Amino acid sequence: MNYLAAIKPLIRKSRDNKTIVVCSSILLLIAAVALIGPLLSPHHYASTDFENPLMLPSASGWHLFGTDDLGRDLFVRTLLGVKITLFVAIIASCVSLGIGVAYGAIAGYVGGTVDAVMMRAVDALYAMPFIFFVILLMVVFERNFLLIFVAIGAINWLDMARIVRGQTLSLKQREFVDAARLIGVSTPGIILRHITPNLLGVVVVYMTLTIPQAILVESFLSFLGLGVQEPQTSLGALVNGGVSNMEGAPWLLLIPSIVLAVILLCFNFLGDGLRDVTDPKKKT
Repeated sequence: MNYLAAIKPLIRKSRDNKTIVVCSSILLLIAAVALIGPLLSPHHYASTDFENPLMLPSASGWHLFGTDDLGRDLFVRTLLGVKITLFVAIIASCVSLGIGVAYGAIAGYVGGTVDAVMMRAVDALYAMPFIFFVILLMVVFERNFLLIFVAIGAINWLDMARIVRGQTLSLKQREFVDAARLIGVSTPGIILRHITPNLLGVVVVYMTLTIPQAILVESFLSFLGLGVQEPQTSLGALVNGGVSNMEGAPWLLLIPSIVLAVILLCFNFLGDGLRDVTDPKKKT
């Protein structure tokens, strides 16, 4: 079974699910605006205008979302925040996906002592205060932008590994796996060609749920000042900046907060929709 054949039924069912279609459309629209919007605006995300700080949102001067305390255009900076937040979250989720699927599939298929040792290691890692570990990494390595991907991915793969391991334990009892063993397919070959393609449905659903987790972790780090650094920004950094001006300029907090909330809701509803179409007990 190849990967394309495994994903086609999921794509076909997803087209008939209104929740998936609506949420996907909103996310694609947000991503498109984040990519195209800054090109249409006359302002640069790092340009300051000390003569017009904390301007109210208006079409005057193309400050559609107003300006911050340094006179920077909030519209362009919000779109930059969307791009960076989505980029960090998706890459970090891919990191956790790669580690978690490989780890869980090996543990579940090999079984025995190997499975016991690998899963006890996961249990031990669960006991670690990972958010403090991430903060320590960001401080020691001077808040390297690429390190954010690794740090966030490192705290999300544990759940993925457990889910994949449970599915693998079920799949390795199936007839097609027994047939592969009988014709002499190696263990890595069975995992790559027979186990992993049949995990795609569960993995895709769970990945849509890990992306909001990664977004929240990145936003939390940026809120603490340990994430994306000036003059670049993320939605978490914008919320952090808005908190200090929330009484005199509430739009600095409300606009990025609303955008962040919409993105998180869309990903969560998208995950629920995908879970519905992959549930064999439900008709779609």
